[in-house]
Amino acid sequence: MSKIHPTAIISPGAELDSSVSVGPYTVIGPHVCIGAGTTVASHCVIEGHTTIGRDNRIFQFNSLGAVPQDKKYNNEPCELHIGDRNTIREFCTFNIGSPGDRAVTSVGHDNWIMAYVHLAHDCQVGSHTIFANNTQLAGHVVVEDWVILGGFTVVHQFCRIGAHSFTAMNSLLFADLPPFVMAQGHPAQARSMNFEGLRRRGFSAERISAVKTMHKALYRDGLSLGDAMARIAALALEKPEAKPDVDMMLGFLQTASPQRGIVR
Repeated sequence: MSKIHPTAIISPGAELDSSVSVGPYTVIGPHVCIGAGTTVASHCVIEGHTTIGRDNRIFQFNSLGAVPQDKKYNNEPCELHIGDRNTIREFCTFNIGSPGDRAVTSVGHDNWIMAYVHLAHDCQVGSHTIFANNTQLAGHVVVEDWVILGGFTVVHQFCRIGAHSFTAMNSLLFADLPPFVMAQGHPAQARSMNFEGLRRRGFSAERISAVKTMHKALYRDGLSLGDAMARIAALALEKPEAKPDVDMMLGFLQTASPQRGIVR
């Protein structure tokens, strides 16, 4: 208990590992579970059915696990799940899920989440992402692994953001953003592929070459989406090392929302 500041208010029902530290004036509710090594700074409110994993760094003035901003919500026991080794900077708001969807808002592992980020109900955030300051996600948004969202990126509800994609500052997403794509604008448009990010993550020359071919098929050669997908599918035979990347792209395009389409 020496790691709990005397001004913090911890509900008797909360489950905190003995190694968790809690700063001054933080309030933790009765249905909260926090894993080993996590630090919670001052003036945070963690409530709802919220589970937080190991070795997270939660900075001051965060609101985690509050009820969703959804008029249909009626006190159902929905949840917020946060994984391990995440950094959550100041003034973030992560809401629990809603009964109209998964009933869970989830964040994976090793994410770097900067100040004033909002995750609305039922968002699913993968691992190794970076959300710059003031990134705002509406409800039911899916963000896959290794995504980078530039400052003041705003994402419309139900959109999906593919792995290794990237948005520039002040981007507005109304459609699904395919894997690897760099987007910018109001609304966001595809500008290139995230080649530098792929190099930093150890992608081979053959895999990066395949991503370039996918980019040309989708955005440069004037093909219909169906014809672009056929060309992308052929890459799996031409560049066997890139087959997982091709499969990921095709899987994303095949399941893109028919109402919103993709950023193109």
